Amino acid sequence: MQTNELDMRDEVLLISGTDSKKCMGCGKCSATCPASLDMDILPHRFVRYVSDGLISELIESETLFQCLSCFACVERCPRSVEPAALVEAVRLLVIRERDSNIFNPEHVSEAISLDEDIPQQLFVSMFRKFRK
Repeated sequence: MQTNELDMRDEVLLISGTDSKKCMGCGKCSATCPASLDMDILPHRFVRYVSDGLISELIESETLFQCLSCFACVERCPRSVEPAALVEAVRLLVIRERDSNIFNPEHVSEAISLDEDIPQQLFVSMFRKFRK
């Protein structure tokens, strides 16, 4: 495993806030997933790929954007691994890598000038999700 792969794995685990090593591979998350038929890497395998540091393979997979983020997998997991959070974290890596959807302080003044009723929580969430 290359250093870059390890760095990406650590970033995914940091973003997701979950511990992929807790997964026992039972497959309950995959059995529950409504999008599993369209995925090339099922949710329980996705977690294993993260644990093994195979992030570049996940970035190339169909699963990354097939996940509905419905959190059915999270509800079924007996160990609270949160596969959907890992998928979302890898998605964010892709978004940040492409430099798309990057939100910075200059955007705040532009957004406020468009609509003064935008809640501040929206900006905090956007900074958290789309920071570089």
